[in-house]
Amino acid sequence: MSKLTKNQKTAYAKVEPHKAYKLGEAAALLKEITFTKFDASVDIDVRLGVDPRKANQMVRGVVTLPHGTGKTVRVLVLCTPEKEAEAKAAGADYVGLDEYVEKIKGGWTDVDVIITTPNVMGKVGALGRILGPRGLMPNPKTGTVTMDVAKAVSEVKAGKIDFKVDKFGIVHTSIGKVSFTPEQIVDNANEFLSMIMKLKPSAAKGSYVKSIYLSTTMSPGVQIDPKSVETK
Repeated sequence: MSKLTKNQKTAYAKVEPHKAYKLGEAAALLKEITFTKFDASVDIDVRLGVDPRKANQMVRGVVTLPHGTGKTVRVLVLCTPEKEAEAKAAGADYVGLDEYVEKIKGGWTDVDVIITTPNVMGKVGALGRILGPRGLMPNPKTGTVTMDVAKAVSEVKAGKIDFKVDKFGIVHTSIGKVSFTPEQIVDNANEFLSMIMKLKPSAAKGSYVKSIYLSTTMSPGVQIDPKSVETK
């Protein structure tokens, strides 16, 4: 194991082992234990008491964070010509169809979200092997396959994120930046965790939320006391 840097030692010294912090305390602590020269992402990890191998225990959803993610989200809209002006007006970074389908087949995936309309899913579906593993495949369940492309683009740009439990039963996503105020981080975390609670599968038995951790890029994880979370 590599040696800890001076900043890493300082960060670990500020986090009490085995302590479950209140959400507000953890949000403030993150700013003290992050030493990156860039605006680090604030990440949340929630371990759930579900078996994601079973379809009736899959947890997947979308949520719009009240303060956004702090990230510049690059959006590609794949649509027919009559929808192009609508997509561009809403703020889409790339708009088109056949030329982008060919670019993606050639390996181009330099976007964060792809939105499309139902009538072109035949062409987009052929890109599944490329887009699927990168989490870019449009899906009606996440609102990225829709005729209302303007609304979809606006929501994504405003901080709408989609998430899914992984094979280990953990949901991991970014909910902001370290430059956010502690209050903004708390608001975003509460909104995200409220959605997690709403999506609890009826087939899940026992404790649903096993643990919650907040961290930033390259910082230690800070355990959160689930009782301090204000779910709606």
